[in-house]
Amino acid sequence: MPEWIEIENGDVGLLPERKQKLEKPKLYKVLLHNDDFTTMDFVVFVLNYVFKRDEQESIAIMLKVHNEGVGIAGTYPYEIATEKCNKAINLARAREYPLLCTVEEE
Repeated sequence: MPEWIEIENGDVGLLPERKQKLEKPKLYKVLLHNDDFTTMDFVVFVLNYVFKRDEQESIAIMLKVHNEGVGIAGTYPYEIATEKCNKAINLARAREYPLLCTVEEE
């Protein structure tokens, strides 16, 4: 909305509109870490349920976690990344799995 300002002698003028430059939010990677106790099926379930990955993507990510020790479950703005990470950890703890999920800036 344009702003009005008072100029000398009681005249009124219109200020030019200022364009706001919006920055994209920083993105954060949600990482799943390998362990010797969490089952592969459960990791696939977490990727489907929490991170909304399809079956093929979930299996590919799970195998990356299994073979390389860590895999990216998804990339999100900070609040969403931490929420999904906490949800994955809570699901794992409820089933007594030690699944480690971390958030890292991209």
